[in-house]
Amino acid sequence: MSKINAIQAAALQSSVAKTEPAKPVAAKPATTKPTAAKTAPTIKAAPVKPATTKPVAKTAEKKAAKPAKPVKEKIPKLKMERDSFTIPKAEYAQLYVLKDRLAKLGAPAKKSELLRAGIMQLTALSDAALKTALSKVPTIKTGRPKKK
Repeated sequence: MSKINAIQAAALQSSVAKTEPAKPVAAKPATTKPTAAKTAPTIKAAPVKPATTKPVAKTAEKKAAKPAKPVKEKIPKLKMERDSFTIPKAEYAQLYVLKDRLAKLGAPAKKSELLRAGIMQLTALSDAALKTALSKVPTIKTGRPKKK
């Protein structure tokens, strides 16, 4: 069964309320009239059971009578971005030192989480403090190292 929102539910209820419920039609058993010839036996057909149809109004009332489930807001999925960058081995090793410290503190973290935390800290800095922090980072040659 598909989920419907409040607007669709209201539209269903209003359209059902305007229509009349369907009435079941009873079928009469078919009989044949005897013919003039006395030798022909009369054939009686088996009685036909009336078709069982559910009135539309009752099924709509059952659906409307159920309490509406709370609608959960869908949180949009975050789009991820993959990237590669060059970092000195000493600074890369510091990521593992930080990971070990956090594991001992009972809060293990991944490398990407550490980098994201660093970006959050840099974002929180004032312009002057950010400029000072960036001046302490040496500039390195970017790109992939040449194959030997």
